[in-house]
Amino acid sequence: MPINITMPALSPTMEEGNLAKWLVKEGDKVSSGDVIAEIETDKATMEVEAVDEGTVAKLVVPAGTEGVKVNAVIAVLAAEGEDVSVAASGNGAAPAAKAEAPKAEAAPAAKAATAAAPAPVPAAQVSASASSDNRTFASPLARRLAKEAGIDVSAVSGTGPRGRVVKKDVEMAVAGGGLKPAAAAAPSAAAPAPAAAPLAKGPSDEAVLKNFAEGSYELVPHDGMRKTIAKRLQESKQTIPHFYVSVDCELDALLALRAQLNASAPEKDGKPVYKLSVNDMVIKAIALALRDVPDANVSWTDSNMVKHKHADVGVAVSIPGGLITPIIRSAETKSLSAISNEMKDLGARAKSRKLKPEEYQGGTTAVSNMGMMGVKNFAAVVNPPHATILAVGAGEERVVVKKGQMVVANVMTVTLSTDHRAVDGALGAELLGAFRRYIENPMGMLV
Repeated sequence: MPINITMPALSPTMEEGNLAKWLVKEGDKVSSGDVIAEIETDKATMEVEAVDEGTVAKLVVPAGTEGVKVNAVIAVLAAEGEDVSVAASGNGAAPAAKAEAPKAEAAPAAKAATAAAPAPVPAAQVSASASSDNRTFASPLARRLAKEAGIDVSAVSGTGPRGRVVKKDVEMAVAGGGLKPAAAAAPSAAAPAPAAAPLAKGPSDEAVLKNFAEGSYELVPHDGMRKTIAKRLQESKQTIPHFYVSVDCELDALLALRAQLNASAPEKDGKPVYKLSVNDMVIKAIALALRDVPDANVSWTDSNMVKHKHADVGVAVSIPGGLITPIIRSAETKSLSAISNEMKDLGARAKSRKLKPEEYQGGTTAVSNMGMMGVKNFAAVVNPPHATILAVGAGEERVVVKKGQMVVANVMTVTLSTDHRAVDGALGAELLGAFRRYIENPMGMLV
């Protein structure tokens, strides 16, 4: 029986992607785990692995095709012993095409209600637990990863052939998505949550362009990243009650310690093994502050307050067309040099769109630093599931009063944006106070 290869959901919010490149051609034999294609999402370029063995019978979607919907058939494999010409005749593509039809007919309100939800698993990808022998089909690698992550593999939705659970399905489950609909809905089965209110639409081209003379502008279509940023930030502002707390932090002690640590860095191949930035120390400080104020290290859900055991700090990185937030996991446990080197690696791969989904999805807070651009003070937008985000301004010399005397000090203004449902004013102030203590007494970050 022909095996359909479908456009994978590489993140819980992915709805479509661009098929950048095929790494196989028709007639090639592939094994499970072989890299067969490169897919461009709104955030990164990802390699797609085969989840079954067979011969490539037909490449349904040509390389370079944009806007391919998740779960659409992109290629067909002929199983071992199967006639390739029969598999390539198109018999395998029909079920998936039918599965796509109901989505196109969905009402606008229904589309809006599911816009922020993980990509749905079509009926054709039925979970193995629904089979007659109640078994879960999963690749050995997926089973091992699920066991290491403490996840029941039978609760993971499989996107492989015939509902098989593969590596990326487990990775999505670890990141907070990809669970079977029944499992995900279980806590609220008795009282379903009301549908989310539709997002307000922006102005139409006609409404805007009527104010400008023809020929005085050009239209630049939104790419996938810009659409995703717009949707997520609009959802954030419509659903999260923001409030903001700002403090000034003196940097002189931190700058002195940073210079001392960089000067004492050992060398390898004639280069220092690390070079700390102020931002590296900010990441460590907010992570330690969340460790000290654990009630602020949370995420809000309609049913529970999710209290996180580690501070996973997302760091906003500007890339062409938008931004992405790679995550330093368990930052409170890592040394400044480890954070610095990890951030350099993540930042470089973010700019070339080579991050893996687990490297930029999730997190428990975020840092947005525009100090290097000369920005003195700003307020950032909370990016759910985070309940906080720290906006960092430029360090600059200012006159301050100490013991009745005016002196010059390096001062940096930071603003904490919080989700008031999860972090109240006093708790936000406590978190920001803990952060300032580490910034002004940075030796505490070394012990």
